[in-house]
Amino acid sequence: MSRTTFNELLDAGVHFGHLKRKWNAKMAPYIFMERNGIHIIDLQKTSVKIDEAAAALKQIAKSGRKVLFVATKKQAKEIVAEKVKQVNMPYVTERWPGGMLTNFPTIRKAVKKMSSIDKMATDGTFENLSKREKLQITRQRAKLEKNLGSISDLNRLPAALFIVDVQKEYIAVREARRLSIPVFAMVDTCCDPTLIDFVIPANDDASKSISLIIDVMAKAIQEGLEERKAEKEKEPVPSEKKDETAHHTRARKGKKVQGTEETDQVKPEVEVNEPKAEADNEVKAEE
Repeated sequence: MSRTTFNELLDAGVHFGHLKRKWNAKMAPYIFMERNGIHIIDLQKTSVKIDEAAAALKQIAKSGRKVLFVATKKQAKEIVAEKVKQVNMPYVTERWPGGMLTNFPTIRKAVKKMSSIDKMATDGTFENLSKREKLQITRQRAKLEKNLGSISDLNRLPAALFIVDVQKEYIAVREARRLSIPVFAMVDTCCDPTLIDFVIPANDDASKSISLIIDVMAKAIQEGLEERKAEKEKEPVPSEKKDETAHHTRARKGKKVQGTEETDQVKPEVEVNEPKAEADNEVKAEE
């Protein structure tokens, strides 16, 4: 069953593209028609692409990996931050820091700087500083929190990127392609879809359109996380059975070892008795 209906997409304005003179010819397969100088996106294809992207994101979440959401445009910031935070995924809603993926270790150092400042405040080091130093460190902490606070839990490179506006976030797309990280994106009629692995042809300017698609993706990720949690709860049962079987096999091996020792002890008695029998026969023969 489709995750969205045709009427939901229509009501959210997902079908509105850009002006005809601003279009990208590579988006032609996803354009239904042109009306009043504006391209109309084919919502049937949009619905199919939404289902494909949601299924892929669900599998990524089920495997325990992270999806990084990128949306720095004004009408998408609050929507992405609100919905993505609920599924505990990292997101970037401020300026994209250049080299965030290609120079990831440096970004991690900046994130660790925040934790070191927090530690200074708790262990009493902050109190020994002058008023000016305190003010400088506080401002630095606020700046880091604004730009990198939403990715503080991202300990390694994300498994995928979800981008709202491909043209605006072209640096993020380039970095992801360089590192072979799959890219999911809302692609409008003025963008190049060949750079995106999972294309969702949709209006990336209307807040309703963005909210609808991000909500579908967040629900798919939540489903993947719940399935992962359910599988983890089932794991301890077979492991206990393995321990029991291992215990029984060890006990059997112990019995076998004891049996072999007993047989080894019996053998010398037989060897000792054999020479006595031979000696008695020899005495009888002489008599």
